[in-house]
Amino acid sequence: MAGCYNTSLFLLSRRRIRRSRTDRKERFYVFLLACLNEEKVLSESLARITSLPARNFMALVIDDGSDDRTSEIALAADPALVRLHRRTPPNARKGKGAALNDGVRHLRESGLLDRHDPADVVLCVVDADGRLDPHVVQSVDPYFDDPRTGAVQVCVRMYNRHLGLLARMQDMEFVVYGDVFQSARRYIGSVGMGGNGQFMRLSALNTLGGDGPWSDSLTEDLDLGVRLIAKGWTNQHCTTAAVSQQAVLSLRRLIRQRSRWFQGHLQSSGLVPLILRDVPTRAALDLLYHLSSPVLILLTSLLPLSFVVAVVATTVASVQAGQPLVSPMWLLGPYALSFTAAYAYGFVYAKRERELGLVRSVLLAHVFVFYGYIWFAAGWWGFWRMLTGQRGWLKTART
Repeated sequence: MAGCYNTSLFLLSRRRIRRSRTDRKERFYVFLLACLNEEKVLSESLARITSLPARNFMALVIDDGSDDRTSEIALAADPALVRLHRRTPPNARKGKGAALNDGVRHLRESGLLDRHDPADVVLCVVDADGRLDPHVVQSVDPYFDDPRTGAVQVCVRMYNRHLGLLARMQDMEFVVYGDVFQSARRYIGSVGMGGNGQFMRLSALNTLGGDGPWSDSLTEDLDLGVRLIAKGWTNQHCTTAAVSQQAVLSLRRLIRQRSRWFQGHLQSSGLVPLILRDVPTRAALDLLYHLSSPVLILLTSLLPLSFVVAVVATTVASVQAGQPLVSPMWLLGPYALSFTAAYAYGFVYAKRERELGLVRSVLLAHVFVFYGYIWFAAGWWGFWRMLTGQRGWLKTART
């Protein structure tokens, strides 16, 4: 079933959407950076934002109770383009969603948005280590010509992907997710939002109500994307621009990060009634399958163990019977089941990383299949955290 689903998405993702510009509207872009102890990476990210060749934008650094030089770095940036909003205890450090909601409240109360129609204000969430492509605004802006567009997600890359195999695998993971799954979901109507590089129309966020657009989920981006679709907005995926972030170089830290994502995905099961009630059928089916992925991962984690047991049992039985081992040809079936997708993923990645070439990309995609096993460890860790009532943020440390 999963193989048929992934094949269908791959074929859909190869289609191209032609867009034509209507009369250009002058939109106001606000880049939101929720920061907790981000002195190591914030300066470079702000330098990229303030050098964008766009005319009508600003950045808001939301210091979520940092005890390092985060605020100093924000204040040292161009004051005409960068504003600082400090959060202090006991309100600070309540999660990324709470920090973003407070940032939006600050924008409204400060009067910075008074001269702008909410339909023409676009908020962009950028992680503190996020480095936006210089042309990102020009690439994203045409999508908002359609008044039904509520949000646009750009591609995500790893700017330190050259620093070892683990970093390269994370880059391939995001390329495959964006260029295959997200690109296909444009035709299904189920494009999801990521935590980095998500652009949202303010008038769309205003329709979500509550204490703010973002929830307290550990995957507040997933939650936001689903609720926008349920409100009748269209989410889009932009393939021509990216935000680059820092890949995690420690396997333990990577599994820790993914366990948080996994736990947040489990929390999102509460969205099922909303999806069944308010989302069109085709998009609803895809979203329900997507939300079921944690359960599928936990179940699939048992398959490699069962395969190893079967191989050992067959080997022992052959030796005891005094017969030669079963022909290696019997491995073709398991190979085809496990690695057919590697050829598709390698093809997609080679189009983004042309200096690698197709052959090296396909070989890396074979390694990528094994890299996917980290989700098994992260999944069981996240499941255990959920069972034991742990809801801490597990913030990923920068290097």
